[in-house]
Amino acid sequence: MEQNNGGKEWVALSERNMRRAMEVIEVTDVVNIWRGIGAEINMVGSLMTGLLCRHRDIDFHIYTEELRVEESFAAVARLAAKRGVKRVAFTNLAETEEEGLEWHAWYEETDGEEWQMDMIQMRRGSAYDGYFERVAEEVRRRLTPETREAILRLKYETPAEEKIMGIVYYKAVIQDGVRSMEGLRRWMAEHETGGIVEW
Repeated sequence: MEQNNGGKEWVALSERNMRRAMEVIEVTDVVNIWRGIGAEINMVGSLMTGLLCRHRDIDFHIYTEELRVEESFAAVARLAAKRGVKRVAFTNLAETEEEGLEWHAWYEETDGEEWQMDMIQMRRGSAYDGYFERVAEEVRRRLTPETREAILRLKYETPAEEKIMGIVYYKAVIQDGVRSMEGLRRWMAEHETGGIVEW
């Protein structure tokens, strides 16, 4: 279905959701909240690459010298007090290879649309320090208008209840030339897509 702006439906949806995501970031003040505890906060994932489509999620990686659970809770308490933030969830991964504290917050807009903010706090110098930022930059560097549209179309065609990590689309389309859902299904059957998919 063509839109008046000359783009396809999935491109128009992506542009709309990326604008709204930036509004959510501004309204919740999430960046300044984490900076308030001395953290460095970086946008990663689909919003950073310009490939946000149907799934309304915003990804951040957050770095501190040490992982202090109490300090992390204090930051998220400020976020949870913001109007529209309906719930939060926490997982302590400090003793794993990721060396992180994993937070998820759900924000509801006035029209009822819900956004999920994924915030992974990591210790500076840990195994994945800067890794996903570098991946996002590499994806942006290698994107062409044609591959961007192909990725957005595949994301749009993926059933709403199915969760496929963004990196799976990017590797399949950019690296291996996948252009259809059928091709993506075959690609996924032939490649490891669980856990952290590295590139």
